[in-house]
Amino acid sequence: MAPNDPKKAGSGSGFFASLASSISNLGSAMTKSVNGLVPYEGLEVINPEGSTDDAEEEASRGRWKQEDRDGYWKMMQKYIGSDVTSMVTLPVIIFEPMTMLQKMAELMEYSHLLDMADTTEDPYLRMVYASSWAISVYYAFQRTWKPFNPILGETYEMANYNGVNFISEQVSHHPPMSAGHAENEHFTYDCTSKLKTKFLGNSIDVYPVGRTRVTLKRDGVVLDLVPPLTKVHNLIFGRTWVDSPGEMIMTNLTTGDKVVLYFQPCGWFGSGRYEVDGYVYNASEEPKILMTGKWNESMSYQPCDGEGEPLPGTELKEVWKLADVPKDDKYQYTHFAHKINSFDTAPKKLLPSDSRLRPDRYALEMGDMSKSGNEKSSMEERQRAEKRTREEKGQGFTPKWFDVTEEVTATPWGDLEVYQFNGKYLEHRAAADNSEDNTDPKSIQFNPWQFQDLST
Repeated sequence: MAPNDPKKAGSGSGFFASLASSISNLGSAMTKSVNGLVPYEGLEVINPEGSTDDAEEEASRGRWKQEDRDGYWKMMQKYIGSDVTSMVTLPVIIFEPMTMLQKMAELMEYSHLLDMADTTEDPYLRMVYASSWAISVYYAFQRTWKPFNPILGETYEMANYNGVNFISEQVSHHPPMSAGHAENEHFTYDCTSKLKTKFLGNSIDVYPVGRTRVTLKRDGVVLDLVPPLTKVHNLIFGRTWVDSPGEMIMTNLTTGDKVVLYFQPCGWFGSGRYEVDGYVYNASEEPKILMTGKWNESMSYQPCDGEGEPLPGTELKEVWKLADVPKDDKYQYTHFAHKINSFDTAPKKLLPSDSRLRPDRYALEMGDMSKSGNEKSSMEERQRAEKRTREEKGQGFTPKWFDVTEEVTATPWGDLEVYQFNGKYLEHRAAADNSEDNTDPKSIQFNPWQFQDLST
């Protein structure tokens, strides 16, 4: 057997045989209608650490008060089956003090793995390092708080974190799209992201419509990443939790080598949760290295034969391990997430459109939920006013740091217009770094706006 599909490989190989029997049917085994508890049809609650027997008990848990929970359900049930990415105004009680543009930057925490991918001589080990980098962010992605949607024209800059400079920009509002670019001496990272969602009542599917490319500078190798979807369970009833079942595929577009990793779905009593297994294949789809681990802990690898079995005389080697994280952090932030939010990672002469400067985000970070909600509403209204002004003037919106291309790429969840980094930011940053302007970035007023003469 040639284990070209990691799911088949896992169930047929001695190394992964025990995994196949441990994965239960999530859809039928762990869900239970709670119609006996609440008078709403079709609502399901999933306890990731239990079974169907405790679904009703689980439904009474979570961050919502009973009256808020019932009201939110009545408001949201009309959207079941819809993409709610930007059509619903949500209360700040479910938000974290970070935007989607900042969340994109969390991929850079373990960027040293891309440095290692660039410097290794082994083409298959290169794929191990690069795919482990892609997996490393999932610990951060399991947070159950919603990041703020960026304002059109909003940006986020991160300067010289372990040699990496990062810039992201909100390039479209309808549909919401972001573009990001990062670079150091070993790699460039380019991403266009257009999240798509499907609201299912007490859960939501998040489809990562996007294109992520990494170019390793030494050999000019280009890597393409297709991640799995994400499922957020117990949005209203029960304790919210996140799972990302399915395949992650990273392809070396230069050589044809690829990694196929299967994220196991959560089964009864947490069986299989967090587990990732798969293989590095050569261009002929022959397995060369097996990979296994948990996306919230660590990843390891081991050379294998053509049947996917570990080679005699070899052993598993750890390639990535989660760094220490703060205990009892309100938003389950990593230390790196706190750095992303701080001005310690901000460059000199910070762009006034930077996410750190958003008054609603900052108010939530300071614990003032009322002010955060008011600021959020004010900025959303300003954004609608800008849209009306553009329509009246017959003008479109043009991003500053990224250009839309004519390329439309297919993804498993729909087509995507691709934006590319235009290089203008590098010129801006060089000039800013050489200026004598030492303005305290905390004193800068948030300003992503296209029209400056509109009433706020």
